[in-house]
Amino acid sequence: MAVSLTRGALLRRGLLLEYLTVGWNIVEGLIAVAAGLMSGSIALVAFGIDSFVETISGLVLIWRLRTEERGQLDEVALERVERRAEVLVGVAFLILAAYVAFESVRTLLAAEAPEASPIGIILTAVSIVVMLWLARAKRETGEALGSRALIADSKQTRACWYLSAVALAGLALNAVLGGWWADPVAALAIAVLLVREGREALSGQDDD
Repeated sequence: MAVSLTRGALLRRGLLLEYLTVGWNIVEGLIAVAAGLMSGSIALVAFGIDSFVETISGLVLIWRLRTEERGQLDEVALERVERRAEVLVGVAFLILAAYVAFESVRTLLAAEAPEASPIGIILTAVSIVVMLWLARAKRETGEALGSRALIADSKQTRACWYLSAVALAGLALNAVLGGWWADPVAALAIAVLLVREGREALSGQDDD
């Protein structure tokens, strides 16, 4: 793929992948939050809000790739804007993690059983496939372009894959086995992943 495509074609491919990511995250977030509120699933609500936060990163990268495509690349200015966006996203992740952790512990202590959410199960299962494909495609395109930003974003998309898997596990255990505790426990696991993402964003580093 990388050998046969020009840099311009690779930039357009990267933009397409980011548009798909942002579009999917918005739709996913709306459905997840709505389904989570209806079923009382804190894991599903957390998963949905995370999708909205991830949209911020996607929009910043779209701006960067479009700027490079137009030949208006000012590396210093781009890095300044990207760093500010990373801090914003990092703070948002940590706030979300605190909220999710609080609600998870409260739900466990109160023994509140969420309803089964078939919509949530289907959504997270589809998300696993979508995010895995997007992460691989972004990494391949980023490596072909020599774009650290796109490669870093592929890692963030891979983290979304982990979140999808954790949320699906909690939803499935609750629906199939009646394990009401699985949802808040899954939410706590999501909170841990959110803290990791938040710290990485604030430090400007990615753990591979």
